[in-house]
Amino acid sequence: MTETPVDAGPQSQGGTPGEVFGAFLKLGLTSFGGPIAHLGYFRDELVSRRGWLSDQAYADLVALCQFLPGPASSQVGFALGMMRAGWLGALAAFTAFTLPSALILLVFAMTAAQISGPVGTGALHGLKVVAVAIVAQAVWGMARNLCPDRERAGIAVAAVAILAFLPGAFGMVGAIAFGALAGLALGRGTTQQVSGHVTMPVTRLQAGVCLSLFAGLLVLLPVIAGGSQGLQVFDSFYRAGALVFGGGHVVLPLLQAETVATGWVGADAFLAGYGAAQAVPGPLFTFAAYLGAVLGPEPNGVAGSVIALVAVFLPGFLVLVGVLPFWDRFRSMAAAQSLMQGANAAVVGILGAALYAPVFTGAIGDMRDFALALLCFVLLMMWKTPPWAVVIVAALGGAALGVWG
Repeated sequence: MTETPVDAGPQSQGGTPGEVFGAFLKLGLTSFGGPIAHLGYFRDELVSRRGWLSDQAYADLVALCQFLPGPASSQVGFALGMMRAGWLGALAAFTAFTLPSALILLVFAMTAAQISGPVGTGALHGLKVVAVAIVAQAVWGMARNLCPDRERAGIAVAAVAILAFLPGAFGMVGAIAFGALAGLALGRGTTQQVSGHVTMPVTRLQAGVCLSLFAGLLVLLPVIAGGSQGLQVFDSFYRAGALVFGGGHVVLPLLQAETVATGWVGADAFLAGYGAAQAVPGPLFTFAAYLGAVLGPEPNGVAGSVIALVAVFLPGFLVLVGVLPFWDRFRSMAAAQSLMQGANAAVVGILGAALYAPVFTGAIGDMRDFALALLCFVLLMMWKTPPWAVVIVAALGGAALGVWG
């Protein structure tokens, strides 16, 4: 069995899992700003400074991960670790990049309930308010990139309408399916010349196993979960991770449907955790570690955090490995591009619907809340303030409102 043939530059192989862990631990501690910023950090550290691979190979890998469902920056990190040191390198990259933010959010989850008084509760409310600004920024940026014409803007609006009449996970799946079919009908994809390759030690057999696991878990987990709360939690977070297209913020409505709508997590706790997740480095998907810890039914705490974290990342990694041997051919197909253009437009609508509910309706209670949210939005959009700094401003603003209110 042969490996996937690729060219990533002479220095792409020969590393060790320890080397990969050290490089990605540094990134996990310092990579603020969301998935697009993470990709910039990766390029600076691993392409420019360490020379692990060429710019062309890196761009090719980023294109692949942005095309697939799942957390794009974490998928790129996983693939870079695999490229450098094989399967153990991939595991080392994921663990090191994810661990810092997951631990911080776990500690926050375990201590947030003890926060009391006007200052503490006000600061927690500020974390809910800042989520309004951050999601609004994400909707705006994604709409400009993914809905550049009237037709795709119409797909986004149709996705909102679908969710208005069919809320929850089924509505989201239906909206994405509708968007994909509409994109296929529009036929805006083009046949493009493939340039460069992605270097991975993945055989077609291994890829087939991963794709089978991805689809099998998605279909079978709801059937076998039964009365096991642990399996139900794994199923819910796995499904959320499997349906994320278009960026980390899109996981928000999916996780809300799986946790708040089911009564496992309160709406206030959900939004406070989402706000806190903006202030930590590393992938936004580690929000799942917080949610798993604050679940009402057991498993929760550390066990729930680990289950949720593994489940939400797993589908993205399985589908990434599964498509590697077939990627060059698939991405050159016009129909595949058309499908994804429509699906991505629908994702903009899904995130827009989440901006209204639960984010805006759950956080904005009066004009003072709205003014604080607007301040945070202007800081993000016009002043280009880092998200972690805006979170601090919101927490301080919420604390002030709590004292003076």
